[in-house]
Amino acid sequence: MAGPGGGRRVVSREQVVRGACRFFLQHGTVDMDRLAVGLAISRATLYRVVRGRDGLLADVLWLLGERALARARRERRRGGVDGVLEVTRRFVDQLRQAGPFREFLRGEPETAARVLFNAAGGVHRRAVLAQRDILREVRGPAEAWPDLDQLAYLYVRIVESVLYAELFGGVAVDPDVAEQAARAVLRPAG
Repeated sequence: MAGPGGGRRVVSREQVVRGACRFFLQHGTVDMDRLAVGLAISRATLYRVVRGRDGLLADVLWLLGERALARARRERRRGGVDGVLEVTRRFVDQLRQAGPFREFLRGEPETAARVLFNAAGGVHRRAVLAQRDILREVRGPAEAWPDLDQLAYLYVRIVESVLYAELFGGVAVDPDVAEQAARAVLRPAG
């Protein structure tokens, strides 16, 4: 699509991701053709900017998830293990209430699994890094966690088992049992 003066319209990756976030919140998915029309760019331009739908979905899910996680972190009132669990509870509650996200999981389970868990999508890796930061924020003298990277990885996997149970075989995980497991992983060594 031509911009003013007949030239090609220039659009940044950030603009595309923001537009895709708006589309996702309205539709629970991202349709590349309709997104291109909404952004007033050609489909070819859209793919030049983002390279593919999975990568764009990963960026959309991470941006929306990051906002929810930031809100949960701001609302945290405790430190230590209880603070970590409080942030997680708040975050999980927000995702469970997010209709577009739930719609995406139900409607595109294979795509969701690829985007959320494969290294190429980067959502899981970014979640682990964010969790590591949360562990650093709340760590007090009682928490002698030796390897925050591994701890964050294990913790995120427990949280994912609750959030994405339907993708892992349809067996719901009792949140109380998951919290006990998460608490055990966070128990300081000693």
